[in-house]
Amino acid sequence: MTLKIGKISFWHVHAWDYTKEAQEHPGSEIVAVWDEDPKRGQEAADKLNVPFYASLDDLLASDIDAVIVDAPTRLHHEVMVKAARAGKHIFTEKVVAPTAKEAEDIVAEVNNSGVKLTVSLPRLNDGYTLAIREVLDQQLLGKITQVRARLSHNGALENWLPEHFYSLEDCLGGALIDLGCHPMYLTRLFLGEAPESLTAQYGYVTGRQVEDNAVAVLKTPSGAVGIVEAGFVNSHSPFTVEIQGTEGTLLYGTPDEKLLLRTNRKGEEYAKSWHELPIPANRESAYKQWISHIENGTTADENIFLAVELSKLMEAANNSNVEKRTISLA
Repeated sequence: MTLKIGKISFWHVHAWDYTKEAQEHPGSEIVAVWDEDPKRGQEAADKLNVPFYASLDDLLASDIDAVIVDAPTRLHHEVMVKAARAGKHIFTEKVVAPTAKEAEDIVAEVNNSGVKLTVSLPRLNDGYTLAIREVLDQQLLGKITQVRARLSHNGALENWLPEHFYSLEDCLGGALIDLGCHPMYLTRLFLGEAPESLTAQYGYVTGRQVEDNAVAVLKTPSGAVGIVEAGFVNSHSPFTVEIQGTEGTLLYGTPDEKLLLRTNRKGEEYAKSWHELPIPANRESAYKQWISHIENGTTADENIFLAVELSKLMEAANNSNVEKRTISLA
């Protein structure tokens, strides 16, 4: 069976990437398009040689099986609740929603309708993440004391990001809610416990509506600290993960794409010097996992859990920036 997929919006910068993945997957095909911008939607539909629906309700009433959501962040709650109620499976770009309440609403509708939801959190599937999780599972670092993850590029300096990515109304934020999603969900994952508070600082280097330079600090009940960094204003900033523990340290991307370990729990050799660890191949993509969940009747439990946590943390970061205070997550 080939799943018939309706494409909901081409607003997001990765919209055509997901379209291509859907078209190349033997189990799916794009058969219809809706877009909040009718001109953009019609052009995309013409390019794909599929119908364009001027009404989202009409698209959801058609014989499609599922939707891919790349609409503006402000529309995520509306379109995904409607899609779930219409019985359509949902694959969506992050964040699933800009607030915890909206994210929880979406998940509740998904559960009530029995459809399958997967959120694009691609770095969960990368080889370095799999290798880091293996080290943490073996407790080679002892008690985790700090996780730092950084992701930044020069999109606001070189103006290669779409201009609408700087719209506070559409995006509900800038560098942190867009690019910073990745270090945020990885930091939450590697900490291994729910943070109890969050403090954020935003910078506006290029003077746009949304932040282009940001840091969020997460504090956990055990005393561990998470540091999430993101920016649109850095030309040579490597993606970096640092994890510190009472018995060891793990480094990735400092600056090379190597995973380095030093620990007291693997003998004298590992205690005295750094050792490079092998990085396995990536797992299958979030999109392919979504198709598998639909075909096999399974659910993306960890993916959905981390997506809701991500919305909670992003909401807290935005509130911290506006209110100039630490936000309790209890």
